[in-house]
Amino acid sequence: MRPDRLPLGFVFRSRATKDEKAAAAEAPPADSTQPRDPQAPKGRPTPKRSEARSQRRSVSNTPMTRKEAAKRQREERRRQLDKQREALAGGDERYLPARDQGKVRKFTRDFVDSRLNVAETFLPMAVVILVMSIVRVAELQTLSLLLWLVLIVLIVLDSILISFRLRKQLVARFPEERHKGAVAYALMRSLQVRRLRLPKPQVKRGAKL
Repeated sequence: MRPDRLPLGFVFRSRATKDEKAAAAEAPPADSTQPRDPQAPKGRPTPKRSEARSQRRSVSNTPMTRKEAAKRQREERRRQLDKQREALAGGDERYLPARDQGKVRKFTRDFVDSRLNVAETFLPMAVVILVMSIVRVAELQTLSLLLWLVLIVLIVLDSILISFRLRKQLVARFPEERHKGAVAYALMRSLQVRRLRLPKPQVKRGAKL
C-alpha cells in the first residue's frame, strides 16, 4: 500500500508557524524601563521632546489678562520712579526726568548752584517779615513793609542778572544746542533753598565753571 500523502496546505502552514516562532524569539524585548514624564497623566504615553517644547512655548505665549498687564505696568512704573529718585539724589543723567536731561540743563543747574542767589533767601526772609508784621509794634510793622519792598527789588535785579549772564554763557559754550526754557529753569531753581533742590547740587558755591 502507498503511504497517504500529506496535504500541501498543512505543510506550508507548519512552515509558516515555525517562521513566526523564530521571528518572535529573535525580536528584542520591548523596553519597559522608558522614563515617564512626571507631568504626563497616568495611563497616557510620555510626550516627545518636541511636543513638550511646543506645549511650554504655547503656555509662555498665552496672552496676559488685563489685571496681569496692569500689575506689570505698575511694577515697571515703580521701578522707573525708583531710578528717577536715585538719579535726582545722585545726578545720574540716564534716569533723570526729561526736563532735567541734557548738557544745557546740567550747566544751568551748575551755574545756579555755584552762586549765592537772592531769591533763595525769600522763604526764610518771608518768615521773619511775617513775624515782624504780626507783632503790634508800629515800628516793626513799618520795617517789615520796607523789608518786603527791598527783598522784592533785589530778587528782580538778581533774576535779571542771572538771565543775562546765563544766556551769554550758553551761547558761548553750546552754540549748536537749543536754549529754550533754560532761563526759566534757572530762575525756578534759584528760588529753591539749596538743600531742597532736585537734582542735588553737584558743585560747591563759588566754584568756577
